[in-house]
Amino acid sequence: MLVPVILSGGAGTRLWPVSREGQPKPFMALPDGQTLLHKTYCRAAGLLPSDGEIVTVTNRDYYFQSKDHFLAAKLRQRGHFVLEPVGRNTAPAVAMAALAVRARHGDQALLVVMPADHLIRDLEAFGRAVERAAALAEAGHLVTFGVVPTAPETGFGYIEMGEQLDEGRGARVRRFVEKPDLETARQFLDSGDFLWNSGMFCFSVATLLGELERHAPEILASAIACHEASSGDELGQVVQQELSGEHFAAFPDISIDYALMERSERVAVVPAAFDWSDIGSWGALSALVEPDAQNNRAAADAVFVDTCNTYVQSDDRLVATVGVSDLIVIDTADAILVAHAERAQDVRKVVKQLKDSEHEAYRLHRTVSRPWGTYTVLEEGPRFKIKRIVVKPGASLSLQMHHHRSEHWIVVRGMAKVTNGEGVRLVNSNESTYIPAGHKHRLENPGVIDLVMIEVQSGEYLGEDDIVRFEDQYGRAC
Repeated sequence: MLVPVILSGGAGTRLWPVSREGQPKPFMALPDGQTLLHKTYCRAAGLLPSDGEIVTVTNRDYYFQSKDHFLAAKLRQRGHFVLEPVGRNTAPAVAMAALAVRARHGDQALLVVMPADHLIRDLEAFGRAVERAAALAEAGHLVTFGVVPTAPETGFGYIEMGEQLDEGRGARVRRFVEKPDLETARQFLDSGDFLWNSGMFCFSVATLLGELERHAPEILASAIACHEASSGDELGQVVQQELSGEHFAAFPDISIDYALMERSERVAVVPAAFDWSDIGSWGALSALVEPDAQNNRAAADAVFVDTCNTYVQSDDRLVATVGVSDLIVIDTADAILVAHAERAQDVRKVVKQLKDSEHEAYRLHRTVSRPWGTYTVLEEGPRFKIKRIVVKPGASLSLQMHHHRSEHWIVVRGMAKVTNGEGVRLVNSNESTYIPAGHKHRLENPGVIDLVMIEVQSGEYLGEDDIVRFEDQYGRAC
């Protein structure tokens, strides 16, 4: 049985200001409107029969967004979400996924591990590569996918191929090489013996766990203890497996490459001819957009005057450039990035500065996703904040209380069910209600359309951490 395992959680700091800690790279919409995670789910589903299962390993904070993307893809397969309480790199993630799959499908199930933030458009070539990898995995190999290089790329790791295996289906891995300098990358390309390391893998549960026991026994022991201490629930088309915070925190922070692939003698590589991109920078993303005659590209409403070699992306504003060249311009609701095209890799330095100064723009957008919907900060100042809140049909915020702020709610669309102290009432469109500081309250959407409301907060302190939860259907801390 083939089980895709999707690893989702990379921050994508080089793609700021669109990718942020609270809304990372897998949730980014590409120029065609689909997110990388959506495309990964569809690619995984293409490998499976309708009764198959797709495992997603992600942080607990990203569960509801990930589940929404899975359900929006309208797949027939079951979704199994393994939820990490903290980030611990790919070795713990893969080990926990393997134990989850073994519990449901046995030792001989084959895992196809793929990051959620890569782009592959040639799905037929991808499927053929998986077939070759699966044959090698059944023979007891730990298989990695190596992409045939098209340029002397210094931003990727490399795999050196050894002897051929199984009638040319793949080759033994002679060695893994870290990101090289340009001259070394040229030598790799000219030799024909090196492939880009894609970070995708295929192996049986039995082979993976056996090799972990031999080369990384501390990883396997921690995984078994964590699996036994963790709980899971089946909720319709979705399995939700919560990993034990105490046990998962004991894992070392180490990649599957370092923990196992570079140590094992059973590693093989399948040369993959499919198109592949890790969408690692704005340069890579801009390449998805057709250029004009001056090599300008726009994923926005843009006007180029005496401009060349420039990429513009904007959420909802017209962007005009005059007399410039070789620029990247990214416009979001609360931040604008202007960078030289040759410095695209250095965008991560902006994120580091924002994080060091504790600026919220490294973490959150102006519109923030929550399990129940979204909120958007429209305006704020001393003693007040105005939000637009959207609550999905049937969804509910927690029963909560604020010490320092009162709230005035105005319903713009739909109907709200409001708990305010001991009372419960329905508030219709064009009606409002007031929540004094210190009152227990809850907002629910009992209708079948989105509830849209404006919230006006007032008080001495308006931080998001001024919240005491008493009940929450989404399992957030009370």
